[in-house]
Parts: sequence; C-alpha cells; structure tokens
Amino acid sequence: MARGRVTREDWTMAALRALARGGVAAVAVDVLAGGLGITRGSFYWHFKDRDALLVAAVELWEQRTTADFIARLASLDDPEDKLREGLRTALGAEVVPGLEPALVAHADHPVIAPVLTRVIERRIAFLAEVYADLGLTPAVARRQAVLAYAAYLGWAELRRVAAGVVPEVAVEGPRGRAGLKHLIDQLAAVR
Repeated sequence: MARGRVTREDWTMAALRALARGGVAAVAVDVLAGGLGITRGSFYWHFKDRDALLVAAVELWEQRTTADFIARLASLDDPEDKLREGLRTALGAEVVPGLEPALVAHADHPVIAPVLTRVIERRIAFLAEVYADLGLTPAVARRQAVLAYAAYLGWAELRRVAAGVVPEVAVEGPRGRAGLKHLIDQLAAVR
C-alpha cells in the first residue's frame, strides 16, 4: 500500500483481520500500521483512538454481512431461493476467515456486545421471516431460524478450528461442496 493512501476502510479491514486472528487484543495500532506498511500517524487522521477503530470495524462488519446482505436477498421473490442463496453465501467462503467465531468469543466486550446483539437479532428475524414465508407458523419459523443460525455459527467454528479433521466444512473441494449442499438441503427442507 502506498504511503499516504491508506483509507479508513483499510484500517477497519486490517482491524477485522486482526480480530479474526487473535481477538480484540490483536487490534494493536502499531501492529496494524506495520501490516499496512505505514506509520502510526496515519491512524489519527481517521480515528480518535483504538476504541473508535474497533467500533468502526464491527460496524463495517455489521453493514456488509447483515444489512447489505439482507438487502441483496430481498430482491429475490421466491422464499426458498432467498433461503438457499442466503445459506449458500453465509456458509460459503468468508470475507475475513474466522471473524464470526472471534466476534462471538468476545460477546461480552463493551464494543463488540451491542453490535453482535443487533446482528444476531436482525439475522434471526430475517430467517424467521423467510421460514414464515415458506409456510411455517411464526413460532415454528422462529425456532427454525434459531436452528439455522446455530448451524451457521457451528459451521464457522468448525471451519476455523477443525477443517482438516472435518473436510465437509472446507470452502473448497468435493467434500466441502457436498457437505455444504447437504446442510443447506437440511435447513431448507421445511415444506
């Protein structure tokens, strides 16, 4: 990255990658600056302090992986297509591998907690709405949405810690593709 051309988004993405690798403690301004190939001074053009960077990073994650994601799916008319595409995308390749489990592991952090709570609430509400559109009663749709979300979190955690032992959760390869298809078929089999 050219000196002086580091944007606010470059910093927030670097923070998200650090979070995925080592949790909140890994979001160290000096280390991030070194990784970006710049001096620490650039940081202060964009952020007041480290907490402001953490807030910006998790809010960017929220926007891209929840608000923007749900908005893209809203353009699909068929609820089964919406569900399958949502699951395929969410369970597929991660933009920042390991980020979701790392954020969940820091669910009690004062910066992470409110954003994570909003994300979980919004995602489960969206899934419940899709399941209801597939014909489930509101109570059953909610339970199915919670099940689907729990499967998603478990899938992400298995991929992070045990992809070599459980190749069905891998992003690439025939076993990974077959495993993903099977999970999606199970979660979409509600009619």
